Amino acid sequence: MSTVQPPSPGSGDDREMSRVRIIKAAAEIAAEQGFEGTTISKVTKRSGLPASSVYWFFRDKDHLLAEVVRHSFEQWIAAEPRWERDPRDERSLAEGLRAILSRSTRGLPGAPDFLRIGHMLLLESREAEARQYFLATRDAVASSIAAWFTSYFSTELRARRPELAMDLARIVIASTDGLFLAHQIDEAGDPDDFITIIVAIVEQAVAG
Repeated sequence: MSTVQPPSPGSGDDREMSRVRIIKAAAEIAAEQGFEGTTISKVTKRSGLPASSVYWFFRDKDHLLAEVVRHSFEQWIAAEPRWERDPRDERSLAEGLRAILSRSTRGLPGAPDFLRIGHMLLLESREAEARQYFLATRDAVASSIAAWFTSYFSTELRARRPELAMDLARIVIASTDGLFLAHQIDEAGDPDDFITIIVAIVEQAVAG
């Protein structure tokens, strides 16, 4: 039996504009009211588009919020410094880490939707699609950071402490999570002080 498709919301650029409008509306509502408070009816009201347009792009609320997280993450990661070390880069680990963190922490006050919504979903027990996507992105970022750290390690250190790079990656992510939350409650201090502390922790861990 064939499934009846809702009418198309347009074509080409118009269709993409409608899709982004829906995603932005859902992101705003989720940030204000959480997963439970986000409904298709509220999204249609805020976006100004009918439910048929929402269901043209997204099969249900769970799929929509997963796309909110994905869309926000892709925008955020495109503007972030890459955790990739140029072989010609002669800076020390501390200098390289400070340079990356100085750039990456700038975007935290803007509260990317994927961070805001992702953290809310992590605190819920539901196995939402958006939660799984958020966890997958964190794993991917952690792997990139760990590889960056490993590029500074000697062969002896890699063999003696094989888990060190991933441990340091988790410390960086957990620390930036804390800074992000501090920004949300207006308690963030000087980011340079934050970076100095993280660099000191990493240097001590590597030297230990």
